[in-house]
Amino acid sequence: MSPTPLGVYVHWPFCKSKCPYCDFNSHVRDDVDPARWQAALLKEIEHAAREAPGREVQSIFFGGGTPSLMEPETVAAVIGRIRHLWDTSDALEITLEANPTSVEAHKFEALAQAGVNRVSLGIQALDADALRFLGRQHSVEEATAALETARRHFARYSFDLIYARPGQTPEAWSRELERALALAGEHLSVYQLTIERGTRFFAEHARGTFTLPDEEDAARMFEETQARLAAAGLPAYEISNHARPGAACRHNLIYWRYQDYVGVGPGAHGRFAVGDAKRATRRASGPEAWLEAVERSGHGTAEATTVTGRDRMEEALMMGLRLVEGIDRATFAAMTNADPVDALGEARLAPLVEAGFLEIDPAHLRATAAGRQRLNALLERLIA
Repeated sequence: MSPTPLGVYVHWPFCKSKCPYCDFNSHVRDDVDPARWQAALLKEIEHAAREAPGREVQSIFFGGGTPSLMEPETVAAVIGRIRHLWDTSDALEITLEANPTSVEAHKFEALAQAGVNRVSLGIQALDADALRFLGRQHSVEEATAALETARRHFARYSFDLIYARPGQTPEAWSRELERALALAGEHLSVYQLTIERGTRFFAEHARGTFTLPDEEDAARMFEETQARLAAAGLPAYEISNHARPGAACRHNLIYWRYQDYVGVGPGAHGRFAVGDAKRATRRASGPEAWLEAVERSGHGTAEATTVTGRDRMEEALMMGLRLVEGIDRATFAAMTNADPVDALGEARLAPLVEAGFLEIDPAHLRATAAGRQRLNALLERLIA
């Protein structure tokens, strides 16, 4: 019997500046002690290995914040400690999120030598005015240069784009997508701009400082994205993620397939099986609070709960319906002790199937393209 697959998420919470749309756990600090942070990350990795032993690590993901601000020596030490504490897959995917500024791109060779084999670049736009609006510190020229550097040093790379920006038309987005395809490798992540509470954009949008494209134009941009990228050989495998066959981000597939992962670093979350339940963990969010907790107790866990029964089924449903492949009914039943179709019931599912938002076959429950476009509304109907 093969060992249970595991993903390891490592959160680096620091950024040079806070983007106005970002509601992630990211912080600006003038002074970060690399040695102290490296020691704390290694300590919490050891704690995570005791929480979820006997797994085979299939992916490591350095997220943030801006992990490309980490010292390559810290990245190498973290990867080395994970390899020491768990078995690791021969095809271990090690992704690091990076900003495409020229300063950070200069680190790519050292990061590759540290063990990173996949980089995800936060480009966000290929338009100078849009980059300024989004608070990005790089230029379009730096973005394209960073992609060229990434190609030289990493076997796999991806980048992010944000659409439905103020003043953007479907026609302008189509031209930007064409340029993106000329730069893309095997993977591309494309997100619609959303206004999140607690961000600078939330306050500015509420004051009427800017307006977003209307729903009809945003829907046209989504549909154009799906069609254009599929025609270019990068079909969607999840709502916002596109890849050539076999090039999907393995770490994110672990999340969406509701498999096991542990989280290390400030604010990091974990979900891993313990018997017939899922153990859900959350580390302390504040960088200083987390650091002090790890130095005091060996980990920065702020919350640990057990997810069972209906809650576990609903979590698996919310994640799995994001995927184009949908939910494997047999795997879902093995994880939750319930077939998703039987648990939801024909009375709830039949109208959504008839309306063209869901598909059911003997092996899968999946959202259609129309269903994925309206996933939040669809989930509200499924999870009462």
